[in-house]
Amino acid sequence: MQLMRVASAFSEHDCVYVTTVKGCDRDAGGGRLHLVTDANRWERFKLVRLAMKMLLLVLRERPHVVVSTGAAPGYFALRFGKLVGARTVWLDSVANVEKLSMSGEMVGQYADLWLTQWPHLARPEGPYYEGAVL
Repeated sequence: MQLMRVASAFSEHDCVYVTTVKGCDRDAGGGRLHLVTDANRWERFKLVRLAMKMLLLVLRERPHVVVSTGAAPGYFALRFGKLVGARTVWLDSVANVEKLSMSGEMVGQYADLWLTQWPHLARPEGPYYEGAVL
């Protein structure tokens, strides 16, 4: 949902979206959409399967830019995107009010641009606050 709020910024480009939510194809604005199963640190087998799926997607699509609003699929997309030379943006979820997401903390150092939607979570070394999506 949050990524779709900034999707108009990419309207001139060939976009590929990856989601864990069925039925989002109407929101993809004509871009290709891939559905993946979500996973978290407590679901190790699903996490490995997700990582493999994201690796295959990144290798198949060869993105120039990877933009994510968070969670495990975005973490893997960003990390694998860097391997194929993509520029990367991590936009930590607006839901993370008190502290940054675990994925954001883990991936921030690898992102070319690391953003938070809450000014009090910004730090000089990143993430940076440039405004909120919602």
